[in-house]
Amino acid sequence: MTKHTHIGVYAIAKVENKILLIKKARGPYTGQWDLPGGQFEFGETSEETLIREVDEETGLTISSSKLLDVMSHTVTYTNSSDEKETLHHIGIIYLIKVQDDSNKLKTGADGEDSLGAKWINISELKENTLSPFTKRSLESLKD
Repeated sequence: MTKHTHIGVYAIAKVENKILLIKKARGPYTGQWDLPGGQFEFGETSEETLIREVDEETGLTISSSKLLDVMSHTVTYTNSSDEKETLHHIGIIYLIKVQDDSNKLKTGADGEDSLGAKWINISELKENTLSPFTKRSLESLKD
């Protein structure tokens, strides 16, 4: 069984009762709603990664960000090669505000991690459709 650690930066964007999420295209959370974000490229700061990933996955521009939390989750799943894999997922979570450019929202697949981004009413989300970081982030917003 393959084991690896993935460190990424993720964004919580909330406007009134809606949250910005992406539908995962691959990995252990395929088909689930997840926070926009992803892994560092060489030499990037966490803020640079955050800006790039949010733009790539949603098409939106961050106007402000604040470090909120660091989360960790371990999951074992069957990967695309039909092999068991254990992922130790570490997420640096930021609370962000985006510029009002909703007409730029990428609702289609990006060819990488996202099947599309969407503003979703929090009350309409079902727990079994959410990635672990999304679930925990929503709980932290209630505090």
